Amino acid sequence: MKHVVFGTGPVGTALADYLAASGEKVSAVNRSGRAHTSSSVEVIAGDATDAPFAQAVADGAAVVYQCLGAPYTKWHELFPPMQAAVLSAARQAGAKLVSFENLYVYAPTGGEPVTEDLPLAATGKKSKLRADMIRDLIAAHAAGDVRVTMGRASDFFGPRALITHMGERVFYPAIAGKKAQVMGNPDQLHTFSYVGDIAKGLATLGFDDRADGKAWHLPNPPTVSIREFIGKVYEAVGTEAGLAAMPRFMVNLMGIFNSDLAEIKEVLYQFEDPFIVDSSSFESTFGMTATPLDEAISATVAWFRANPR
Repeated sequence: MKHVVFGTGPVGTALADYLAASGEKVSAVNRSGRAHTSSSVEVIAGDATDAPFAQAVADGAAVVYQCLGAPYTKWHELFPPMQAAVLSAARQAGAKLVSFENLYVYAPTGGEPVTEDLPLAATGKKSKLRADMIRDLIAAHAAGDVRVTMGRASDFFGPRALITHMGERVFYPAIAGKKAQVMGNPDQLHTFSYVGDIAKGLATLGFDDRADGKAWHLPNPPTVSIREFIGKVYEAVGTEAGLAAMPRFMVNLMGIFNSDLAEIKEVLYQFEDPFIVDSSSFESTFGMTATPLDEAISATVAWFRANPR
């Protein structure tokens, strides 16, 4: 059974390795043709926005995974053509398409749990773009053009996850005995997803026909406050916990000079109010639960130690 993973960021790499370890034939696609994946994973260089290239790579695939990413400042430029090409490739190959997505498309819930049945009602420019892309996938599935399923995860952490809210600004300072840097209110509850669980969850969606035509929240460990999460990181490292929080006014100020921070403002509410993601539907349907939080944090610390800044 052939699987093609478009994108070799933290999630795409973990997914390719998980599939390969399961005995599947796996190709991973990125621009460079180089990736730190299992030796049994074929890494192919190319432009995922090039539809003929994407179709050629996906030829013969049973499952195609869309794990591509783009800088916040280039979402509108890059994401639509990426998805269009990968969708076309899955259709041409007669393959199932598994799309990896975030949770930006939901409107603030006032602290109530975030579930898959919420409307795609977010109003930010990136969120609206993502919602339109999701509607395109749903329409393609409904038309019978291609089987589609979507796996959604919260802000993630884990091996190779550097440019995330719980990435290099938390784990490297903890290892060095310095203060971690976070945004918003550190005493609010916030669900974080572990890269290893995301990978296994996406593979599960690829293998199981019950997933088709729906969006699923991939398994998450129990939700804790941002401060408690960071405390667990320092406990795993063995250094004294320290935290520097960046409130909204500071994000607004620094966003004048930092375009990425400026783009984050539209989803900053997720770090100012409780953000609790309900993944019970996935867990009850597929029988998979998340890695215990302490275990996932320890594995992440080990990776950051082995890969110094």
